[in-house]
Amino acid sequence: CTVIFTRLATRDLHKPISILFCNLAVSDLFTSFSGFWISMLFITNPDITIFGSKDMLAPYALYTTSILSTIYNLVSIGVERYLAVAESMRTRFRVARNHSIAVVFINWVLAFFLGCLPLMGWNCLHAERSISVLYSPFCVDYLIFIAIPNVVLAFIVPLFTYLRIIIILRKRKLRMQACGQATGTYKSAETQVARTSISIWLLALVSYAPFFAGVIFDATNQRCHADLYPGVYIFRNCTAMLITITCLGNPLLYTLKLRALGAKLKALRCLPTNRVRACAI
Repeated sequence: CTVIFTRLATRDLHKPISILFCNLAVSDLFTSFSGFWISMLFITNPDITIFGSKDMLAPYALYTTSILSTIYNLVSIGVERYLAVAESMRTRFRVARNHSIAVVFINWVLAFFLGCLPLMGWNCLHAERSISVLYSPFCVDYLIFIAIPNVVLAFIVPLFTYLRIIIILRKRKLRMQACGQATGTYKSAETQVARTSISIWLLALVSYAPFFAGVIFDATNQRCHADLYPGVYIFRNCTAMLITITCLGNPLLYTLKLRALGAKLKALRCLPTNRVRACAI
């Protein structure tokens, strides 16, 4: 919420990349909200989160939608950063504010469509044979359809874009060195991008890899719910906690560092004070 507030209230942050950052914060907010909804259902009626119920379709669908939106936003941010860095090299395409708004709209439409497929009928409320053990009443084939391509997308596309950014910055640094000019800016940018990309990869690996492993286990498992209780469901809850940690880490990695966040909040807090002084004068 702090990221959304500062992005909307600060005029100098109304840029194409800021729209993607703000939308990423919205996706993380939806992920946290849907996870809290599932947690409350577990507290009030644990059996429906283990054996499945019609009441679990809506929260699971919202949870899936928010996770898909987060993945698509991360991919969009990587592509936008690559286009911004490669703009002066060989491409004339410039990302505008309208492009970011269109990308945000497409991301949410795609995420809602794929995430709400169980609400449209692709569920296993009346089909016990292919029902998911971890995420009942979802079907195993639906989880495979959602998890495999999107997890691969979340790993491959950022890997390509950030590696390309590092390569472009390194080429510019070598070109500047050949001309006898200072290269401190490019060296600093290359180091910052490398650190950020490594952090992105580690955060994605820690958060989404266990969920992907759970889906693979779900597809190969032949035992019923009671035989797997409680160990497998503890693992499922841990994967949900890791995804929530991703929602907390994204603002620090992509949007605002702690010092920058404090400076922005201080500037926003000083705006009403300055207006009062101006009116008094």
